[in-house]
Amino acid sequence: MNFRRILCISLSIMGLSSYAQESMPLVFDKENTAPKAYIQFEDNIDNLTSIPSLPDPLLYADGSGRAVSLADWERRRGEILAQIQHYEIGEKPEVSKEQISARMEADTLVVDVTVGNETLTLRSTLTRPKGDGPFPLIIGIGFWGGAGSLPKQIVEERPIATLGYNFTQVTSHTQKRGEEPINRIYPNNIEMGSYAAWPWGVSRLIDGLEILGTEVTKIDMSKIAITGCSFAGKMALFSGAMDERIALTIAQEPGGGGAAAWRVSETLGNVETLGRTNYSWFLESMKRFENNVDKLPIDHHELTALIAPRALIVLGNTDFEWLADESAYVSCLAAKEVWKTLGVSDRVAFSIEGGHGHCQLPESQWPEVKMFIDKFLLGKDIDTRGIEIANMFKQKDKAVDVQRWMEWTKK
Repeated sequence: MNFRRILCISLSIMGLSSYAQESMPLVFDKENTAPKAYIQFEDNIDNLTSIPSLPDPLLYADGSGRAVSLADWERRRGEILAQIQHYEIGEKPEVSKEQISARMEADTLVVDVTVGNETLTLRSTLTRPKGDGPFPLIIGIGFWGGAGSLPKQIVEERPIATLGYNFTQVTSHTQKRGEEPINRIYPNNIEMGSYAAWPWGVSRLIDGLEILGTEVTKIDMSKIAITGCSFAGKMALFSGAMDERIALTIAQEPGGGGAAAWRVSETLGNVETLGRTNYSWFLESMKRFENNVDKLPIDHHELTALIAPRALIVLGNTDFEWLADESAYVSCLAAKEVWKTLGVSDRVAFSIEGGHGHCQLPESQWPEVKMFIDKFLLGKDIDTRGIEIANMFKQKDKAVDVQRWMEWTKK
């Protein structure tokens, strides 16, 4: 092959990549655009196929082919959503706009969800910068306030609004099945894990903002981010995965059951494995896989990939073994193959560093977070390619064998 041919091919690839960047949506205007998946689920663990490495996230459930375009991916995305709900968390209840009303009470967003004769009310403080807007929004989960556990300086120096999500209004940190607020409106869905219930609440807040409209809220509905840390980092990840109206997901130290892959975690030390996680967060029936993780049809690189083609950054902390960050490192690289296939690999990143407290983002990790906020919430032209910071797992004598887990990339 002569030089001119090589140059032409290179320019063509660059052109295709540029086209993909421009044409691939950054966010969607619906909670879920994936078509309904028709899968015959096998619940007898003896009849399930053993998959020792991570399953191919792009392979259709029936094995008929692999997703290579956005339309293909939406089909595959629907399958993964169905599998995660069936095997791990239970069904995230569907809600029509007719069941929702919203209002502002001073700076508090109030959303009422009525099912039958019962109403569940969500209240969240909406903090907006001075000015007319519309402003990008960060939904912060947990006990730290509107921006979650992100350093306040990062948000306050930018024209960004925040909305604090009080997840206990849906279900407590360690739910008592059948006794939580959400059980009042869904009394027959008591097996649902919290990672189906909590993202349901996030989606209802977004519904409320949509109903009120930008003139009332001053929020740019195309620029919504969500963030949380630890168990709330998992919550942010599940929420971003299950609601395509979220443009940017910032999952901080989500640990096992979050970005970390169950299969990889099983080979590590004292980490949060499938058998050791908090089962109030998941379906109790998932526990049947604790000694047969390889029989689980899906894994959490696929949960992570559900956010594609939207933006995601995962933040880790190697000082806490329980977080299984080696597993998250492998999982993120496996998930990134989906963004690569869609031609937008600059929309996913990870930064895994030690030397700081749990949920206390060190200044050394601020640059990556700022870059993703500036690019995907503020629309700045920033190069976010190749942000894969995990020095502990890349050391020459201790490098993690990632390819061991990604057999499907060798095809």
